[in-house]
Amino acid sequence: MKFVDEAVVSVKAGNGGNGCLSFRREKFIAKGGPNGGNGGAGGSVLLVASDRTNTLVDFKVLREYRAESGLHGKGQNRTGRSGDDLKIIVPVGTVIYDKDTGELFGDLTSLDQEIMVAEGGHGGLGNAHFKSSINRSPRRTTLGTKGESRNLDLELKLIADVGLLGMPNAGKSTLIRAISAAKPKVADYPFTTLHPNLGVVSVGPDQSFVIADIPGLIKGAADGLGLGIKFLKHLQRTQLLLHIVDIMPFDDSINPVEVFHELEHELEKFSDELAAKPRWLIINKIDLLEKKEIITYCEKFVNNLNWSGPVFEISAISGQGTKDLSKAISQELTKMKKVKEAL
Repeated sequence: MKFVDEAVVSVKAGNGGNGCLSFRREKFIAKGGPNGGNGGAGGSVLLVASDRTNTLVDFKVLREYRAESGLHGKGQNRTGRSGDDLKIIVPVGTVIYDKDTGELFGDLTSLDQEIMVAEGGHGGLGNAHFKSSINRSPRRTTLGTKGESRNLDLELKLIADVGLLGMPNAGKSTLIRAISAAKPKVADYPFTTLHPNLGVVSVGPDQSFVIADIPGLIKGAADGLGLGIKFLKHLQRTQLLLHIVDIMPFDDSINPVEVFHELEHELEKFSDELAAKPRWLIINKIDLLEKKEIITYCEKFVNNLNWSGPVFEISAISGQGTKDLSKAISQELTKMKKVKEAL
């Protein structure tokens, strides 16, 4: 299924039914009292978060949605049937904005969470409603009100615990394949990943986390170059970022130290909030080094980076170090959760 994370839709709630003008007319009762019923309420439009989809692609085909209008009131004090609400399924993580005003309507971050985006109109009043001691035969009724309508901007921000950062071909997709059941495309050329991938990593009974892989970043990404900038927003909900560095680039002209600092700079340019998230350095492809030189080579590399945070040396393709990395991530997320709960 094609991955689409932005869409524009128009929604229209149902109108309320009109009130009825009617009088009781039965045999031997020539002039009965008023018995016009009220109109039914119009259906509302709601967006509902679901795990049945992870893309907004359906909204590229169908862009207009209308809820059912209420029926008009009838004689014999019969109220018109209310229109059914229209519930539109969207992926968990969908953010809703009013396209015309820019107002944030809501952020659907949990399963089955729903939000009303257009309220149905109220039903009109039948003439029976207006009967009184001084007006026994009212001819007054009211019309149902119009349902709300608006244009919406939908934006999908995937929900994951951990996000992967790195240059194209750094091994992010290989890592997510190695530690989860996700099977993103892997190849020996840049920009193999064209859209975000999610994987669930299980590290024990009732212990798992969700990891997100986005297309690789390049210098100038924050200014629109490459593919990654379009998808950086999918890392905004993560708690921990893993900066994957290819210790042995396929292109000898690539300097891993320069590349690392370039991507850190792009992250800061894109979002201060994203740049402030905890980050770990993951040195990948150590299988291409001689065993006896791995420690020395990696220590020298880290010193050249002037990096003081956590460091993990792995080989995503062979699996070396990936289990320890997964366990460490799980433990860190547990600590973060406890700190958050204590606040």
